[in-house]
Amino acid sequence: MTAAVILDVDGTLVDSNDAHAQAWMDAFNEAAVPVSYDRVRQSIGMGGDKLLPHVAGISEETREGKRLSQRRGEIFKSDYLPHIAAFPRVRDLLQRFADEGFTLVVASSAQPDELSPLLEIAGVSDLIAARSSSDDAANSKPDPDIVQAALRLSGAAPGRALMLGDTPYDVEAALRAGIGIVAVESGGWGRDALQGAVEVHPGAAEILSNYEQSAFARLASQRD
Repeated sequence: MTAAVILDVDGTLVDSNDAHAQAWMDAFNEAAVPVSYDRVRQSIGMGGDKLLPHVAGISEETREGKRLSQRRGEIFKSDYLPHIAAFPRVRDLLQRFADEGFTLVVASSAQPDELSPLLEIAGVSDLIAARSSSDDAANSKPDPDIVQAALRLSGAAPGRALMLGDTPYDVEAALRAGIGIVAVESGGWGRDALQGAVEVHPGAAEILSNYEQSAFARLASQRD
């Protein structure tokens, strides 16, 4: 029976959350929209459809919202994307998942044209069976749409899947989709903010180091 790991990317596989926040700030500053960096940073992990109204009271569907979203994307790709790095042992962890027989599917709020280079930076593109991104969901995290789309692509039942993510929005989206989530603190949120996860680890490297005691190992053993 198919089992799957549903993967967030930003803050989970690659160290990009601060870069996303700064790209938003640059776009807001250019447009003379007053926002707080802390509020923007705490909203990273949401899609633009959620972040814009949350931090600036602007709908993504308005002319101003579309312009801000487009400009943020341009700034991120030109100024920040070339400097992003993967977290330690990300490739090794995902290879372990693959060796265990898990189907690996991405569930990211990122734009598709940003997602592919981020997966290349992580060095895991060849291990990914399928991807769901902002184009595959009417609503971004913390709504469950993207996770549900990833689960469908995986072919796994909810009880045969675990998500790996780094934000409270990942936790909420996974739980609303009916699957468990293992959280990492590498994206900037601590254990208290990630309540609801079945486990919280500092990062991918620590999951790999303690793999035999992890929720992923337990799920794999249930398939045998």
